[in-house]
Amino acid sequence: MQATEVPAIAGAYLFEPTPYADERGFFCRTFDADVVRSVGLDPDAFVQDSLSRSVLGVLRGLHLRSGAGEAKLVRCSYGRIFDVVVDLRPDSPTYRNLATFELSDATQRTLYVPAGCAHGFQALTGTADVSYRIDRRHDPAEDVTIAFDDPELAVPWPLPVSSMSQRDREAPSLAEVLKQQ
Repeated sequence: MQATEVPAIAGAYLFEPTPYADERGFFCRTFDADVVRSVGLDPDAFVQDSLSRSVLGVLRGLHLRSGAGEAKLVRCSYGRIFDVVVDLRPDSPTYRNLATFELSDATQRTLYVPAGCAHGFQALTGTADVSYRIDRRHDPAEDVTIAFDDPELAVPWPLPVSSMSQRDREAPSLAEVLKQQ
């Protein structure tokens, strides 16, 4: 497994495993504490694992946490997703930058999203399972959502949205969220 910095988002990394494939399928390590530690992250800081399942066109996001924020490792364990990170840390050299990725079961790449960044994704396959390893326990009172279609962000979502939560549908613009911070 190797770690690669994401130039557009300071402190973000892609962790790329080396799958071993044969006639039975494949095997790969999806988390390695030593590799995580090698880029300055504490592998013991992750306290919660979660899983979401989405169908083709479902959009989740853009989400972040207020207060201290929330760092997470995101991996598409089944299917394919279009993944988006927006740096909303005012002191970051990549403040307001947007980066997009395709995460899939074929690569099993894991994206590290630093605290203070908004995150969202859209399912590109009939079923897409997304695994999250999060560094803080969830507190719904700290949830922040930004409109997925905010023209200031201009996220290039690849598909029409087939479904999303009411919270995501009614999310305020980035400008409105930043006024409240």
